Amino acid sequence: MIVKTTEFIKSAVHPHSYPEGDAPEVAFAGRSNVGKSSLINVLVNRRGLVRTSSTPGRTQLLNFFAVNGEFTLVDLPGYGFASVPLAVKKQWGPMVRTYLESRRNLRAVVLLFDLRRVPREEDQQLLDWLEELAIPTIPVITKADKISRNRRAAQIAPIVEASGLPADAFTLFSALSKEGREEIWERIEAALATGAAAAE
Repeated sequence: MIVKTTEFIKSAVHPHSYPEGDAPEVAFAGRSNVGKSSLINVLVNRRGLVRTSSTPGRTQLLNFFAVNGEFTLVDLPGYGFASVPLAVKKQWGPMVRTYLESRRNLRAVVLLFDLRRVPREEDQQLLDWLEELAIPTIPVITKADKISRNRRAAQIAPIVEASGLPADAFTLFSALSKEGREEIWERIEAALATGAAAAE
């Protein structure tokens, strides 16, 4: 994927505030400290497009970004042990569930897992939603640079087991080395192409 232009469109909470039009969308989801912002910035070659923070949970809205004027990347709110008020945490489920259920131009969800963490209840809940709604899932294991290569297999195994997804479905990613960037784009492009064919 050659990214020529990327621009922030808007933030939203409810469907009536989502961007208009039928441009295909690919959403990014994961725990609040899993590295979503860093992944999106690496994918589009824009260091500051999506704000990163040392404080988990800063992304509390649905954020829409146009890529090449052809499709949209959507940064979904993180979940888990973020340092945010309880009321905000409770909004996550309905906000994300409503988006997944109502967004007809959603082509896939890139679901992020931290290489150092075993998936928890919220991860499984989101996986169940995606399966229930028949939304294609692109699983990515982030922070590959945090673990030595000879320890990776041992770290990946419990993630594969807990998720119930096949091992070859996962892509390892590092924001530092950009390992996995091209493979993730290939999977996104395949999802966009499949969605376009299905819409014809």
